[in-house]
Amino acid sequence: MNLDEKTVRKNYIYNGRIINVRRDDALLPDGNPCIREVVEHPGGVCIGAITDNDELLFVRQFRYPYMEVIYELPAGKLEKGEDPFESGKRELEEEAGCVADEYRDMGKFYPTPGYCGEIIHLYAAKKLTFTQQNLDIDEFLSVEKIPLDKAVEMVLNNEIRDGKTQALVLKIKMLRDKGQW
Repeated sequence: MNLDEKTVRKNYIYNGRIINVRRDDALLPDGNPCIREVVEHPGGVCIGAITDNDELLFVRQFRYPYMEVIYELPAGKLEKGEDPFESGKRELEEEAGCVADEYRDMGKFYPTPGYCGEIIHLYAAKKLTFTQQNLDIDEFLSVEKIPLDKAVEMVLNNEIRDGKTQALVLKIKMLRDKGQW
């Protein structure tokens, strides 16, 4: 069965600094017309950095859409043309004030596939050396070390609500339990 939809025309509604919004004319697999609303986003990275004591480095920051402070693993938006791995290393040092000797690609995460094309590249990092935070001028956050097992409990208890963070915490835990990271 063919499930592919075809774009007839992209209609840009808004072009912003971080996102663009479209209301496209498209065709369903059976050929019937439909409208698809799409948010274009350049993508991002998320880094699960784990200390020698099996603690993950978290950042806590205010997230305006939710009007609350949430827990997240260090993360950031990709700049145009930026390599995701290099972006991840940059974000880890900027936000958590550390660099790592070992990294592992943990795959891609689609946060909201129903309407947004954002792809978040996930990485794990270990053998950390602490340097200094270098936050952007409009960035305010605090760093916390949370034991991996406690972080898993926090995911399961809905204390960590960020999707990319939930996925990466659980992936790291599974690999650690299997002796593969």
